[in-house]
Amino acid sequence: MTERKIAVVGLGYVGLPVAVSYGRAGFPCVGFDIDQTRIAELKKGCDRTEEVEDGDVLHDSLTYSSELDDLKQADFYIVTVPTPIDSARRPDMGAVLAASRTVAKVLKKGDIVVYESTVYPGATEEDCIPVLEEISGLNCGTDFSVGYSPERINPGDKEHRFETILKVVSGYDEATLDIVARTYEAVVTAGVYRAANIKTAEAAKVIENSQRDLNIAFVNELSQIFDLVGIDTQDVLEAAGTKWNFLKFTPGLVGGHCIGVDPYYLTHKAEQLGHHPQVILAGRRVNDRMGHHVAMQIIKMLMKRGRTDTPRVTILGLTFKENVPDLRNSKVVDIITELENMGIKTQVTDPWADKAEAMEEYGVTLKDTTELEPADVVVFAVSHRDYMDGGWPLVQSLLKSNDGFVVDIKSALDRATTPEGLTLWRL
Repeated sequence: MTERKIAVVGLGYVGLPVAVSYGRAGFPCVGFDIDQTRIAELKKGCDRTEEVEDGDVLHDSLTYSSELDDLKQADFYIVTVPTPIDSARRPDMGAVLAASRTVAKVLKKGDIVVYESTVYPGATEEDCIPVLEEISGLNCGTDFSVGYSPERINPGDKEHRFETILKVVSGYDEATLDIVARTYEAVVTAGVYRAANIKTAEAAKVIENSQRDLNIAFVNELSQIFDLVGIDTQDVLEAAGTKWNFLKFTPGLVGGHCIGVDPYYLTHKAEQLGHHPQVILAGRRVNDRMGHHVAMQIIKMLMKRGRTDTPRVTILGLTFKENVPDLRNSKVVDIITELENMGIKTQVTDPWADKAEAMEEYGVTLKDTTELEPADVVVFAVSHRDYMDGGWPLVQSLLKSNDGFVVDIKSALDRATTPEGLTLWRL
């Protein structure tokens, strides 16, 4: 195979590891992003997402750019831009279509465009190809071609990386599929799986996370039932988990850019075709209300105490998962909003999150741990290693008194060593 010249469009949590992998392997590669600040950081060898070690960001064959002219040298474009949902929970394809327009301006005969962004089945062929054709003046299938290869990056996971996760690939036709497969095989040591067609690969991506979403919704609903019964959810799951085929999911907040978003891409397509999904949307409703559920438990605790002064709640963690700086679709914000609406003061800390981004995205002021005032309730929201290392001594130090409340969303604290006097509640 003639060595392809790679361009990765979008250098976030997904795109940067892809670009670095090709650069490390010696492929001519351009990492492209419209965020000039991001490009400047990468040129200095710094990755703010911490997905790539600083010493691995720079490679001789890898260049970073926000200039359109630098894309012209490529003939294999990998689009890895975000695909969020809007305020009405509808797919927002704006970034994908914008990236398609950018690529189309430099598209040449013989080029291939591969999409990794999560989309609904049919989006690549029905939405993206027309943009590529209109702007480039070329025809797909004769002048250029497309493929789809769903991203499977798990932020913060140092074991399951781009190179070590089996890559699903697909192509517009058999010839394209062969080139796409071999181009990825050159860097993905886990190998590739050739999907039947592009729509199949698109669908495979959205059901991976929809399946997880539904399983988590099930245990989230169980946790609410068991709370009413008066038994501990973790105790029940441990007992049930002794059966060999029991699926071990745990309750929690479902945020981030994948599990809490991808199901809406599938349901959107289904509704376009006249089918109203019952199970998928029911799971989404359960998970979307978990922040409200946790906030209500905190309010009940405070009401039982009957304090007359203004209560204060300290929240440990704002990112959507542990040990990553990613604030996208953080469901911790739902807890904060519910409490603030009830007149309860909150103070939030997170050693991984960017303070300016937290303020810009959510209007949340992040404090350093040393700046926190003593609180009535401490919410262990995200199990960052900093908090895990601090454990109960850290939690105790943040409370007003030795009879305070602790809400452990992640069930990360050791219940057996709960300090005397403290009340622990967990999902």
